[in-house]
Amino acid sequence: MPPPACLNRRLAGGGTNNWVSIERRASTLESHRETTERCQRIRLAMHEHVAHRLAHALRKLQGKDDAAAKQRRIEAQEKYQLVHILERGVRTVEQIAVASHIAKGVHPDLPVKKTTNLAVDFSSLPMVDVVGSHVLSKRDGLHDTTGNGSYNSAAYELYLLLECRVEGQKLIDLLRLEDPDATEAVNSSAQLDNAAALCIQLLEPKCTAVSANTLSKQIYWLTGPDASDDAHYTLLAPLYATSLAHAVHAQVQEDRFGEANKAARQARRERKMHDGVFHDYPGLAVQNMGGTKPQNISQLNSERRGMNYLLSALPPQWQASAVRLPVHATSVFDRLFIARPEVRRTVRALRVFLESEPDPNLATRERREELLDALVDELVSLAAELQQILPPGWSRDDERFADLHRSEQLWLDPLRAEQPDEADFAREWLQMDWPAVVGQRFANWLNAQLRGKLPVGDAEARAWQKELLTDEDGFQQQLHTLRQRLDRTATEATP
Repeated sequence: MPPPACLNRRLAGGGTNNWVSIERRASTLESHRETTERCQRIRLAMHEHVAHRLAHALRKLQGKDDAAAKQRRIEAQEKYQLVHILERGVRTVEQIAVASHIAKGVHPDLPVKKTTNLAVDFSSLPMVDVVGSHVLSKRDGLHDTTGNGSYNSAAYELYLLLECRVEGQKLIDLLRLEDPDATEAVNSSAQLDNAAALCIQLLEPKCTAVSANTLSKQIYWLTGPDASDDAHYTLLAPLYATSLAHAVHAQVQEDRFGEANKAARQARRERKMHDGVFHDYPGLAVQNMGGTKPQNISQLNSERRGMNYLLSALPPQWQASAVRLPVHATSVFDRLFIARPEVRRTVRALRVFLESEPDPNLATRERREELLDALVDELVSLAAELQQILPPGWSRDDERFADLHRSEQLWLDPLRAEQPDEADFAREWLQMDWPAVVGQRFANWLNAQLRGKLPVGDAEARAWQKELLTDEDGFQQQLHTLRQRLDRTATEATP
């Protein structure tokens, strides 16, 4: 029977001549059983899986035209053919263990047939409140292949193929049930009569009894009352949770180098408002496994180039809060703002610059604006920090902040407008009269910092106020974001 039309030149990894050779060989088999439509559907599902794996491999080479990339494309085209995956994979069944917890992660020289490797069903693990292998679902938490480093990749591709689903069931489950159509689809695709049986052997444990090795890490755990009695100890041999390590690596990579975190990191560096979340892993360490041959540990370790992330387990170090609060203050400009180191440095630099009586030219104006921008950035940061560390409504609910000027309550505690019985506060916020008052208070504060040798007055105050109120990347952007949110809240609250 000819292959499905969509596979007429791909089924055996080549042209129609290859199909003819398979057909002739199939005719010599003892069964002479005619291929069913369901068998063809199973074979088609296997081809679709292989095509998906090939597309995944080629995506990594997009935009690369060097000789090495061209050679890797050729190798991928040869590797990702159904007949090759089956034939190469079944040759690995004696040397490879499919597992979620591997011994070679502890020591690379542990033999796969003489050391326990565990293939855990993640869905059967008890749920606890710490990160562990139980967080991996049965479908998403793929196992690893370990044993003979030269066979790991071929075994892994066969394992993924056996995990593909046909009519809602995994291919390997159909083979274990001795489904005749699945068995025929695998045997005929591999051009081997016993390919299905060999595929089942791939997932069987290679070390049938619980066993450790002199190269393994071993812990004597006291389980009885008498520490001097050897019988009161249980010997623990730790294994490496390779599936969990791979999932953690993928998450950390995305959190560190994904496009979303790049945008958040840029906004943090430029002190701009950002709607997203910035991910950071303080004290992150990297353990490299396998040296120059990470494939000798396992296939997933090879895909990570041996990189395994270690999250910091150090105890937290107490640090006083870097953000001071406006406790019993009428304004954050009284003592709070000038206490920030960057603000003190910038005010000092601005005073020195103006005292030098610079020429009234473009360079002077740009330098002055640069220093003022730094002060405005600090002001925006102060507002954002207070909004993050204090709950909405803090200016109303905590008597320590009762003296804070109304305009600064509106500025620093904007989400109080979303609290129950705060319709007046919300209406006052949305009227937007208060930013001008905040700008005036900022201007008066800066004038007070520069008085002495400098003749500053109303004209300078108006310039400082304008600088704050027209800051599009900081103050105005912060107001715009909050205005959109509170406008939506007000609209939803309207009957």
